[in-house]
Amino acid sequence: MSATDVRNFVLVVPPLDEQRAIADFLDRETARIDTLIEEQQRLIDLLRERRQTSIDESVWCGIDGDIGVQSVIEPAPKVPVHWNRLRNKQILEEADGVSADGSEELLSVSHLTGVTPRSEKNVTMIEADSLDGYRLVEPGDLVINTMWAWMGALGVSSYSGIVSPAYGVYRPLRHAALEPRYFDYLYRSRPYVVEMTRYSRGIWSSRLRIYPEVFLRLPVPVPPLDEQRRIAAYLDEQTSKIDTLIAETERFIELARERRSALITAAVTGQIDVRAEVA
Repeated sequence: MSATDVRNFVLVVPPLDEQRAIADFLDRETARIDTLIEEQQRLIDLLRERRQTSIDESVWCGIDGDIGVQSVIEPAPKVPVHWNRLRNKQILEEADGVSADGSEELLSVSHLTGVTPRSEKNVTMIEADSLDGYRLVEPGDLVINTMWAWMGALGVSSYSGIVSPAYGVYRPLRHAALEPRYFDYLYRSRPYVVEMTRYSRGIWSSRLRIYPEVFLRLPVPVPPLDEQRRIAAYLDEQTSKIDTLIAETERFIELARERRSALITAAVTGQIDVRAEVA
């Protein structure tokens, strides 16, 4: 649109008293909607905190209310005495398989969603010219974005595919009795992310790396297999309920914002007689 077009644009201007009435009306009504949105956003924050707290407590303390506890890492919560206190090298090994031609599904590792196919991401990412030599991932493998582990960018994969050669890929040892869902929750719990951050190295705090030889030495609590499964099932149920509430609240906020925008449009175009509303 040129400057001439702008100058020739016809603008309808209501009388001054009506302008003021519209402005007063919108100040009041948008403030109400903004307050409602802020309250709902706080609710989302509380739900997310409740979700993470449920995970942290369950994977470290169990769900059976055990009395006897023992320390695995400090200052993480103490775990039930009948759980094994092991090191990652006793249950995992570094997987070194690489792709021959890069034709496998490219996977992404995020602190929000764990390990997911890159194709499911609604964001534009810079990709390498070739995926040859990318690391192979199998279902049940633990994948760590070594540069973002301090943010929780890791997870146990449910997919076969490939990841960047810079990522760490760890596979359960054949003799290890592991429930992948439990360890996905455990490794992404706040106490464990703090522990990995503590042993990560780097020049900048935002570029810390956790190296394989260090990660494999870290302690890890290992409940009996049946208990791993019960904890995972419990957390699947709890997190699903909370995720549903979060989604419903986010939809409410979206509708409130649409209502706010529609209200402004209706008021400034004369579709609402705000003089009576203000009076």
